[in-house]
Amino acid sequence: MREKEEFIRDFNEAFSKNDQDFILNNMTEDIIWDFIGERKVEGKEAVKEFMKPMEKVETLELELEQIITHGRTAAANGRMKIREASGEIKSFGFADFYVFSGLKTPKVKKMTSYVVGLKEEKKENL
Repeated sequence: MREKEEFIRDFNEAFSKNDQDFILNNMTEDIIWDFIGERKVEGKEAVKEFMKPMEKVETLELELEQIITHGRTAAANGRMKIREASGEIKSFGFADFYVFSGLKTPKVKKMTSYVVGLKEEKKENL
C-alpha cells in the first residue's frame, strides 16, 4: 500500500527535522518504543520527554534505503548523519519496525528500533 509507505517516509523525515508534533500526533497514547539493547520507552508522555534532547540535534543527512509495509506492520532501514549540540558529528544505521493501531487511519502503536553507530567511510580514488 503506497499510502503507508509515504507515511513511514514522512515519519522518518519528521524525526530528521525534529517535528515532534507530527511524530507524537501519529502515535497512540500507549505507544511502546523499544530500543533493542538500550531501553524501552512506554507512553506518549515518556516519548515526549525522551525526545527533548533531540531538539538540539541537527540532521545533516537522512537516507532511507528500504520501506516495507504489510497490513498493520511496516519496516524501514537507512542511515543518518547528525551534528550533536556539542558540534560532534555522528553517523548511524537504523532499522525500525512498526505496528499500527488499525488500517484506516493508523497510528504507531509499537516501534522496535535497532541503531548501530557507523565509522565514517573513507572514499578511495579509483
